[in-house]
Amino acid sequence: MMFLVDTNPKRVMRDIKEAETAGAVIKMTNIVKGAVSAIALSCIASFAIAQEQSTNRVFAKTDWSVFVESNPTQCWVVSSPKETVNTKDGRVVAVNRGDILMFVSYWPGSQKLGEVSFTGGYPFADGSTVSLQIGETRFELFTSGESAWAASPSDDNKIITAMKRGADAVISGVSSRNTKTQDKFSLLGFTAALEDAEKRCSS
Repeated sequence: MMFLVDTNPKRVMRDIKEAETAGAVIKMTNIVKGAVSAIALSCIASFAIAQEQSTNRVFAKTDWSVFVESNPTQCWVVSSPKETVNTKDGRVVAVNRGDILMFVSYWPGSQKLGEVSFTGGYPFADGSTVSLQIGETRFELFTSGESAWAASPSDDNKIITAMKRGADAVISGVSSRNTKTQDKFSLLGFTAALEDAEKRCSS
């Protein structure tokens, strides 16, 4: 097989410059993508902090409560687990965890209407995902720090539909210390609480 090599200096230099330009564009695109992801995670973390610190409860039904904040307007439906099991190397262990909460949030100003999230009370293992089991249906949440979220609004909608129909939700994760956790949330009162939050923050 013969390979033809262009020996014209001008054409060779042109090709080199075009390759360098393409490489620079790709590099810059990756930098921008990384920056956007970092900004998005920073915003999500700020919302999570606000959720955990709010004391403005406006509605409660069985095991779920609704909290509201203004400037900007935010609503979230939240519950804590009824059962928690922590294991390591196959054995049940006692561990110190922070707040363990499951949320469905509404932030009209950010066009986030019905975002499902979970705070595990510990840093999740890097690159790990969280399993959310509702009845026979299993969902996967991505993690960052101590929080986990559904991957898309479409997944949020599917999870919310399952929560309305289900009796409980079981969330399983792995900590940065390789401790496995399983938290069981009752779904009693979820639909009523969600409808209240939707009325207050759906637009």
